[in-house]
Amino acid sequence: MVAARFISSEVAKAFAMDLNAALIVTPRSIPLAERGDKRSSAMEELHGLRIPRTLEDACDPPRLALVVYDMQAGILSQISDRERVLGRVVVALEAARGAGVRTLFTRHVTLPTELMGAATLRMWMKWQRVERAADVVSPFPPAAAQTQLVDGLEPTDREAVLDKIGMSAYEGTPLDLVLRDCGVVAVAFAGVALEIGIEPSVRHAADLGYLPIVLTDACGAGDANAGERSLASLDYAGDAILTDVASFSSALVRP
Repeated sequence: MVAARFISSEVAKAFAMDLNAALIVTPRSIPLAERGDKRSSAMEELHGLRIPRTLEDACDPPRLALVVYDMQAGILSQISDRERVLGRVVVALEAARGAGVRTLFTRHVTLPTELMGAATLRMWMKWQRVERAADVVSPFPPAAAQTQLVDGLEPTDREAVLDKIGMSAYEGTPLDLVLRDCGVVAVAFAGVALEIGIEPSVRHAADLGYLPIVLTDACGAGDANAGERSLASLDYAGDAILTDVASFSSALVRP
């Protein structure tokens, strides 16, 4: 274990035992609602900071946002269990709206190839399986049918759609500015694709100081094994809460 090189053997041993114990049952194995987690009667505090310890602590509607990630016609069509994912996203969205949670949608858009940089062209060459950059086609122009959000996920006039050309929901969009100005501290993610854009967005959120919440059953993956690896990696890192839509919805209900 890398961390053990920088701490005493006794502390390293205790740390390893705690970590191994934590990994025996992951947050995805047993829904939080079934584990009996309740809102902390006294949230952890240090140096004037309140530190959420449970899903219920984190799901304080005025300080929570929901990001519905890239639920577009041309992306969702590539997800094998798309109908299941869409159904869970709809339930999560309804719960968030009912609790007054600030909600934003993202869309992945692409520029004309004349405005794509070398890194972007290289990526699309691989994804479109072409040998020449000249053969790349811009797949998601903003007005194209495949770029639009799918039916059933129409934003209300209290919600916003943010277009992006990168994978993180924060990169090149006003998401961070909007959430900080609204006093949001926790961000829940649902949508597709888990292994392509949701994982980088969750990691970016944590690096920016937010508490990310991943609604695992409302996230779809283009490659199931890659999606499972993403969840395992996020779980191991420990800076996000992994839960399901039922537990999320329950946590939004104020006593």
